[in-house]
Amino acid sequence: METSRLPGFYKLTPEERLRKIKELAGLTEEEVEVLRSGGLPLHCADKMIENVVGIFPLPLGIAANFLINGRDYLVPMVTEEPSVVAAASNGARLVREGGGFRARVLGSVMIGQIHLLGANPQASERVLAEKGKILEEANRTNPTLIQAGGGARDLEVRNLGEVLAVHLLVDVRDAMGANAVNTMCEAVAPLLEGITGGRALLRILSNLAVHRLTRAEAVVPKEVLGEETVRGIVKATEIAKKDPYRCATHNKGIMNGIIAVALATGNDTRALEAGAHSYASLGGYHPLTEWEETPEGNLYGRIELPLAVGTVGGATSHPVARICRKILGIRTAAELAEVMASVGLAQNLAALGALVSEGIQRGHMRLHARALALAAGATGEEAEEIARRMVEEGEVTLERAKELRRNA
Repeated sequence: METSRLPGFYKLTPEERLRKIKELAGLTEEEVEVLRSGGLPLHCADKMIENVVGIFPLPLGIAANFLINGRDYLVPMVTEEPSVVAAASNGARLVREGGGFRARVLGSVMIGQIHLLGANPQASERVLAEKGKILEEANRTNPTLIQAGGGARDLEVRNLGEVLAVHLLVDVRDAMGANAVNTMCEAVAPLLEGITGGRALLRILSNLAVHRLTRAEAVVPKEVLGEETVRGIVKATEIAKKDPYRCATHNKGIMNGIIAVALATGNDTRALEAGAHSYASLGGYHPLTEWEETPEGNLYGRIELPLAVGTVGGATSHPVARICRKILGIRTAAELAEVMASVGLAQNLAALGALVSEGIQRGHMRLHARALALAAGATGEEAEEIARRMVEEGEVTLERAKELRRNA
């Protein structure tokens, strides 16, 4: 892809946008039709969950302007919330002025936990002494993962009073890894019971994936934001460190973007939320991002959080998720995690920039007004004009949208 900058993309109709993405991502006509239709037949949905009675569609948008590790990305995002896609695109545009995002993944290892009750006093030492045997037993369960270069790599043991927690560290490669890790935990539990003299009560992965962290960072030139906004964003981050009530909203905004990409690519949104907020709670609840003013007066930001995502397994086989990964052009789960972390940082930058300047509602209300105009039955230029009128008047309601349409 030559560039992810798409000036005026938001002004196009959905069909015009779809045609543009078809051209840029090399989509087939069949793939375009899948995006138009929602791509999930009822019989496929029936194989995904239980007691299926229908399909619940959500909007799929494209965030532009992302330059990550020197490469351009068009980022598919699925969300019901207005302004999320626009904010991500805006944040990415600002970061692009400073050279784009730099991101890296620190590992692809998930933790499987086996909690044992009534283990003997020497249990920890015995488990570590039998590490090779335990890892061998775990790896027997998944030859495919071993062939892909992954598998159980190491053990950790934690004494929790009357409970012994054994951590099985598993390199899951390009999978999210839940099924593989859970299977391994169940397979080694009888062996651990024999070694420790205890009883295995719990055998399941942990969503606090501290061995699967992703970091992203960016610099925004002071000329792009202005000195007052730079210092306002830094101060807003300091407030989030001191105030858990504000910090919850700070981190929620970050996850707006990350979860939208996760949905688009068929990943487990609840696992990502649990991992992010658990990580933010280590040592007290803290913001997932950090913003600082550099000696030159520029804005430097970074994010670090666990991102257990996959490009294989689970719902990644969803027809639309497959197309979204094609639009992204990602090759590995690590690359997907780098994109997600960058989106989270962009989202936070845009939100904080709005909060410390014009306020969050001004931009949000413009988008909300357009949504109400569409709900009132307006289309195209008519919808834009009704939205503009409502924002100018300060009366952004469905009733006013209908009234303006009747009087048009």
